[in-house]
Amino acid sequence: MPAVDFECTRRSSVRVMDTTTLGPLENVSRLTLGGGGIGALWGPTTREEGIATLREAPDHGINLLDSAPGYNVCEELIGEAFDGRLPDGIRITTKCGIGNFEAGTAYAQFRASLEKSFADMRLDHVDLFFLHGHIRQREPWEGGPSEAQVEGHTRWDAYTDEVIPAFERLVTEGLIGAWGLTGVDMPQAIIDAVQRDAKPAAVQSVANLLDSPGTLTDGRGAARPRDVIRAANANGVGVMGIRVVQAGGLCAVIDRELEDTHPESIDYDRAAPFRALCEQWGEDPAIVAHRYALGMEGVDTVIVGVKNREELRQIVDAEDAGSLDPEQVAAIDALGIRRD
Repeated sequence: MPAVDFECTRRSSVRVMDTTTLGPLENVSRLTLGGGGIGALWGPTTREEGIATLREAPDHGINLLDSAPGYNVCEELIGEAFDGRLPDGIRITTKCGIGNFEAGTAYAQFRASLEKSFADMRLDHVDLFFLHGHIRQREPWEGGPSEAQVEGHTRWDAYTDEVIPAFERLVTEGLIGAWGLTGVDMPQAIIDAVQRDAKPAAVQSVANLLDSPGTLTDGRGAARPRDVIRAANANGVGVMGIRVVQAGGLCAVIDRELEDTHPESIDYDRAAPFRALCEQWGEDPAIVAHRYALGMEGVDTVIVGVKNREELRQIVDAEDAGSLDPEQVAAIDALGIRRD
């Protein structure tokens, strides 16, 4: 009996997923496997299940992995799952947040963060490197910045004068393919950023039916995610949709303990009419929320925060089912539950 080439057998069973262009990256799967769920940010999982989920994702046609040092053990699990040899065609991101940093330190902080990520993931290059934090808008605004924004946000002048040159140096050094921004909290700053000549290759923007960023902002202003997405599209900047189920707020249940006043708990209550509508349709709210996000104009790929293989397979089935019918989208939008 001839020997079986198990690797060849595995490759032959790889599902073909719809692909798109994400900034400079071509043929990117409509679903991106996020590291938050793998790293147990969205509820309990195990290292073994995280590794198994990472290894299975390419078989479903997913070819982009979104990681960050802040996602607990996510990057270590990527290293264990692939041992420095990513499957053919797999691209990867990572991130670094430096907030209101000391002048002259951006490059050193980025480089140190990258080297730690490389060591954990057993790699020496990432395709996209994101500023994991917020940029403070450049024009004065009513009320001024909060204390948290002063401490945690990168000033506009620091972004233009130091962050961008640091990113571009990392590109030149071959450590990153391109760079991007997390497009939440101060939307006008991101809109301004994508309109510059020196602009990000991609932004990560909220893409959910509530238009809610949850805990990603202090809640003092409108998040305007659809404005961010439109501005990115108009300027040739790729869009990765995040918070598709709003950290559990759009699921049938939230599978971790939260206070009633927590932003995700508030959004869960806000979404009660949506869950009732899904019950009428005989559909799982999380699946409907993913199909809604996949149909949002201008969203190139949707980051999924699954914790295990079962959740992964459910979301892959949702992508296979395609976007919602226009009548379903209209019914959801008519609920009037979007965040102001």
